[in-house]
Amino acid sequence: MMSSDIGRGSRRGREVVLWIIAFVLVVGAAGYQRFTGPSYPARGTFEVAGQGYDYRLIRNTLTSGDARVAIPNPGVPGALHYKRYRTDDDFTSAPLQAEGRELVGYLPVQPPAGKLEYFLTLRPADGVMRVPGEAEGNVIIRFKDPVPWYSLVPHISMMFLALLVGMRAGLAALIAPGPMRRLAWTTLVIMTIGGMILGPIAQWYAFGAFWTGWPFDYDLTDNKVLIMWLVWIVGCGVLWLRTRKDERVSRAVVAIAALVMVVVYLIPHSTRGTEVDYELLDQGVPASEALRSGRPGQ
Repeated sequence: MMSSDIGRGSRRGREVVLWIIAFVLVVGAAGYQRFTGPSYPARGTFEVAGQGYDYRLIRNTLTSGDARVAIPNPGVPGALHYKRYRTDDDFTSAPLQAEGRELVGYLPVQPPAGKLEYFLTLRPADGVMRVPGEAEGNVIIRFKDPVPWYSLVPHISMMFLALLVGMRAGLAALIAPGPMRRLAWTTLVIMTIGGMILGPIAQWYAFGAFWTGWPFDYDLTDNKVLIMWLVWIVGCGVLWLRTRKDERVSRAVVAIAALVMVVVYLIPHSTRGTEVDYELLDQGVPASEALRSGRPGQ
């Protein structure tokens, strides 16, 4: 075998390994996003008569109907308590109903981006039990309009594809810069389409607003996408302005852009997201114009 063939085989093998590493990073980010943040169920355990029960309480639902809240049925009565989030409303209480092996209650549907806070109580023989416990606090649930699959699927797919190609560009900058420029520009294009075009469209379907990040508001999810996009614009701008003779600065900028992307993806999705300001809503402001975001908490 000629030395050139050996060299090509070695490069191909290295390319495969680097793509596998990038893919593993994306899977890790996807798994982290799946199990963190205010959109995913609140999990915990309660105990009645010496028996433990695992529960999952909903924190994200659609405006197509009341939200079903269910926990395992321990054979004792219970109640669901809820009120509008960030209001001085009194809690409304409703008894839980037995449905097979579950105790079930329903939260009234809210406008898009409307939030309720809630908790449950159980009444075993030895007193009243709160679910979740006092230490965990109340559960916050946000309502959103359905997003059509033809909008949501391309948006999510392209965001993770951008992460994959961006991670590969970062690895190229650190280890083998041959395809770095092409990968960096590809990342920017995918991020532009998936994050800056399809993202606002998906948000308009869900909440009736295209953009609630800077400079109009402070939705953290929008701002995360904006930060990633701007960082890759800077990175690609440096690549465009600099020649290939000395790639040290270019490699450093691309590596930093990939690192920023990783850090951004470590921020749980939908944290400090858009929500309805009920004070404005009560004043007669349409729900689509009564949106606020960027507040501490959920």
